Amino acid sequence: MLLWLLVKIKKRLHPDKEQPTIEKYPEVTLVITAFNEEEAVHNKMENCHQLKYPESKLHVCWITDGSNDKTNELLASYPDVQVLFQPLRQGKTAALNRGIVFVDTPIVIFTDANTMLNKEAILEIIKRFADPEVGCVAGEKRIVQKETGDATAGEGIYWKYESLLKTLDDQLYTAVGAAGELFAIRRELFETMPSDTLLDDFVLSMRIASKGYKIAYCKTAYALEEPSSDIREEEKRKVRISAGGLQSISRLKPLLNPFKYGLLSFQYVSHRVLRWSITPVTFFLLFPLNISLLFFIEKGVALYAILLVMQLIFYGTGVLGYVYASMQIRHKLLYIPYYFLFMNINVIRGFSYLRKRKGTGIWEKAKRAGSSS
Repeated sequence: MLLWLLVKIKKRLHPDKEQPTIEKYPEVTLVITAFNEEEAVHNKMENCHQLKYPESKLHVCWITDGSNDKTNELLASYPDVQVLFQPLRQGKTAALNRGIVFVDTPIVIFTDANTMLNKEAILEIIKRFADPEVGCVAGEKRIVQKETGDATAGEGIYWKYESLLKTLDDQLYTAVGAAGELFAIRRELFETMPSDTLLDDFVLSMRIASKGYKIAYCKTAYALEEPSSDIREEEKRKVRISAGGLQSISRLKPLLNPFKYGLLSFQYVSHRVLRWSITPVTFFLLFPLNISLLFFIEKGVALYAILLVMQLIFYGTGVLGYVYASMQIRHKLLYIPYYFLFMNINVIRGFSYLRKRKGTGIWEKAKRAGSSS
């Protein structure tokens, strides 16, 4: 609500300027970092060939470090693809650090093997780079909606909400980070990251923002992804992302200084830092605090009683959402409180994950719906 209000005030004081237009299409490299993605190769390459962009200016590069399935064998049948492979698996961030050396186009677009891009994605992304202040462009992540009951229905709702926040962030000043499913950067702005970095996309994009560039959010360029195969697989992702968020706070420590970074610092702290650190802990303290106030405060008892009832209803619907999810019964209204609680619990679990996984950037990927692996 605060973000929406700030955007309204900004638009009153500073009406939107006309966006600059692209004069010529630059050469672009589509970088796909993959580990054992044999099931996705053909679909991904077909998707790449359908992208609307001058063929002579679009290059496709796969970084397949550590893959020991048929990924490299299948890619060999595509002569227009550059494949960078080493037998040693060191994690996605290490693979990016190694592979980027072989990329020399002015614009680099990162995407995942199991996500499909809309045909106009690259064209739409390049348009945003017409603005010299833009150093990174974040595409939109969309989740394939299933008709049948699915424990991860809340994932799609969450990303719609996140997309709204990113749109408003972009309108206020800059989007806060990019999702690895689809984002692009100016090649010269790439900065080598520690190999144990868990959220390479977020750290890379925010480092670009810290240099004074903006992260543009492009809703018209999107990556379509299947939801996690079940709630346990989604749990893996959420715990890892939460751990990566906590790790990012320490690695992006300078951005906590509002005297140096101003509005960027406010956006970063309010959108990301609080979500990954203080908020989940204080959120779960609200219930015992409410009970304490109800029994130990003489005035305002009725107010605290109402708040307690409301909390009980919220938690009750969350538990009911969990029951429905386990029975594969689809109910969107119940998935919202359930997924909200699910996310915050996994943020707290992220503390333990980060401590156990310290020093390695290798993680187990979550299985997606429709995947047999």
